[in-house]
Amino acid sequence: MKILTTLLLFIPLLSMAQILSPADFHGYELGEKFTRHHQVVDYYTHISENSDKVTLQRYGSTYEGRPLLLAYVSSEENLDNLEIIRKDNLIRAGIESGTPTTNIPIIWLSYNVHGNESSSTEASMATIYELIRDGSDKSEWLDKVIIIIDPCINPDGRDRYVNFFWQYGSQQLNPDPNAMEHNETWPGGRPNHYLFDLNRDWAWLTQIETKSRMKVYNKWLPQIHVDFHEQGINSPYYFAPAAQPYHELITSFQRDFQTEIGRNHAKYFDQNNWFYFTKQRFDLLYPSYGDTYPTYNGAIGMTYEQAGHGRAGLGIIKQEGDTLTLKDRIDHHYTTGLSTIEVAVENADRLLNNFNKFFGDNSSLKYKTFVLKYDGNDDKFNGLKSWLDDHGITYGTASGKLKGFDYSSGKNTDFSIDSEDLVISTNQPKATLAHILFEPKTKLVDSVTYDITAWGVPYAYGIKAYASDQSISVTEIEKDKFQIVKPPEKAYAFISKWNSMDDARFLAALLKENIKVRFTERPMNYKGTSFERGSLVIARRDNKNRKEFERSIIKLANQFQRKLDVIQTGFMDSGPDIGSSDIRFLNKPKIAMLGYEGTSSLAFGAMWHFMEQELEYPVTILGTDYFNRVDLSNYNVLIMQSGWYSDFGEGEMKKIMEWVSAGGKLIAVEGALNKLKDTDYSSLSAYADDKDKNEAKEKKDERTMAARLVPYEEREREFIKGFAPGAIYEVKLDQTHPLAFGYGGTYYTLKTGSNRVAYLDGNNVGVIVDKDDLMSGFAGQYAQEDMAESLVFGVENKGRGQIVHIVDNPMFRSFWQNGKLLMVNAMFFVGQ
Repeated sequence: MKILTTLLLFIPLLSMAQILSPADFHGYELGEKFTRHHQVVDYYTHISENSDKVTLQRYGSTYEGRPLLLAYVSSEENLDNLEIIRKDNLIRAGIESGTPTTNIPIIWLSYNVHGNESSSTEASMATIYELIRDGSDKSEWLDKVIIIIDPCINPDGRDRYVNFFWQYGSQQLNPDPNAMEHNETWPGGRPNHYLFDLNRDWAWLTQIETKSRMKVYNKWLPQIHVDFHEQGINSPYYFAPAAQPYHELITSFQRDFQTEIGRNHAKYFDQNNWFYFTKQRFDLLYPSYGDTYPTYNGAIGMTYEQAGHGRAGLGIIKQEGDTLTLKDRIDHHYTTGLSTIEVAVENADRLLNNFNKFFGDNSSLKYKTFVLKYDGNDDKFNGLKSWLDDHGITYGTASGKLKGFDYSSGKNTDFSIDSEDLVISTNQPKATLAHILFEPKTKLVDSVTYDITAWGVPYAYGIKAYASDQSISVTEIEKDKFQIVKPPEKAYAFISKWNSMDDARFLAALLKENIKVRFTERPMNYKGTSFERGSLVIARRDNKNRKEFERSIIKLANQFQRKLDVIQTGFMDSGPDIGSSDIRFLNKPKIAMLGYEGTSSLAFGAMWHFMEQELEYPVTILGTDYFNRVDLSNYNVLIMQSGWYSDFGEGEMKKIMEWVSAGGKLIAVEGALNKLKDTDYSSLSAYADDKDKNEAKEKKDERTMAARLVPYEEREREFIKGFAPGAIYEVKLDQTHPLAFGYGGTYYTLKTGSNRVAYLDGNNVGVIVDKDDLMSGFAGQYAQEDMAESLVFGVENKGRGQIVHIVDNPMFRSFWQNGKLLMVNAMFFVGQ
């Protein structure tokens, strides 16, 4: 036995004791009760302390402080050589140099990424016990493989669900679907603490659970990765092979080996007369899943889906009258887990050889070089570099001329590479992953997909870029170090640029320290230095009562690595002077946000996480269930993140609008706009005027008539003609408006639906001009036609206040980096 506290630290114990089964350890059979996370941790600790076949590692903690664990399961000899085996695997991937001396494949089993898909953590305990117990015929496998088990990726969400069930579950099994125990309350156990779907976060690394896990995952790069899930209660078990669309860069071996594993599963399911399905619903395209991300890193990445989800509890009656029990669900996941290991053991050499081939040949990649043009925004490029580092994607600089695809024009063109441009070559081990994340357009063999169809990183970061099929030599970049600055003896004011989230965090810190700040609405120049709209002005006059003014400002600037310009006069060489009315005083925002029933938990959670973990600025959460008792005069900004607000009637909306008219600022996002659309509260509408409305009705009637003749099996494809499941559009920005400060004239928005809004009777700050402004991803025929002349971001004045309309949520999954500053502008600048 060994306990692993860091990747390479082993602490041997002095003696071995009897290894207890989960039932003997917990005092109940698995499936009779739900096991809380601390009990799961206790069991894995027990196993690691009493078996020489298990090494336990705590690789991190959740936001709520729960431990994140990995169990390494193998023979004692393999565990003694764990570090050698790990390095050998990275040699095969081309990440480490040398020649492998071992031939041990790595299988990684991930359980309970969605907290209320709760059977898989229970199954993990049954699986690890079967692998190591005395007398098990599976123990001989451990000589041939390393098995890495993550018993619970999402402990916070799982305990939220398990605690719910312990609170409301019946003492005796109650399979009635109407029982409260089968109907979770908001937000449910699926997401993590910040209500993120961790199964969409593998590539974007926004959550602490993902960041912690990926540090370890990329040090191993397993040959097989399985992500255990649950789905609706009436669905049979799903296992690979996956559905179309497959990404075109998935190798034939990866496809075929999925099928081999699937056939092995089918053998056991057939023996037990269990229903299952393959090749439907769950595709392999979007790169941030627990099956696709491993696949794009050389693994056989697979999702296994068991019926159950948050409704099943300990047992529930299905549509055919059978009762699905927790024991059933555990048995199914237990079976596929062991079946996966069995196939891996039987095909160890094939797995290792094809893993090596995956990383050794990049000739099939369409693009050889991605060039991101430096625009002077160091913060943006540093953030991108840090993200690339986390994935092990290498980059550098180059010089010369290439021909390639221009992300902004959508055409091939000649371009030059400058010394400060960021260059990513696909001549590297992580070539496939880099190619998929950066490719401007993803090939779709089937438009019916499970998720978004566009994610191009240059669009998400707002960086001009080119993709070329030509190769170029890349030189590694030396990372700059921030130089600590000493405070000047005296300053009339400090000026700080405004074009990044790092600037936003600095502003938030200033305001939290009660330092008074202004910002410029017009460009200005001082001693040859230009300051664009939004630049922050921190004047001694505004902060005259603050002791050691210069020292306190520079201390914060150094903390946030901001380079401030010191000015000794209010007289600018051009543009407004410091005392001008164009240099607006920034009243400190007191921000509230609606949450709970009626709001989208994912949208709410993304904004909550953004405020607390990224911007680090206080926000007060107001529950929709008691909102009518809240005194809104305590706040000057109210955020309505996307949702349905089904219980928000005329009284609640009237209360909000009276507050707006009195000087409040409402920021309404995506679905929340439906509470304003076609009402007296706002000019927001799907139609520009009555003529536009009548034409839209005629068009809709024509489409409805055409749909009546569509064959039954084609109904889903007919539906998606009006849908845009994650497509990227070019947006024209009014960069003179405070909502767009820090941006240029163009923004790229990610549309995740078909919601169309006509231009406002107000400030149309960001608009889609033409239906051909689709840059990447799939949008149905009707959706494309309807998108022309539509609003993306806008501001209306109402009395002494404002309504900020945000049609496409820039907080979606928190990976659309270029949209975050816009949200800060909405909270801090608009209406000042």
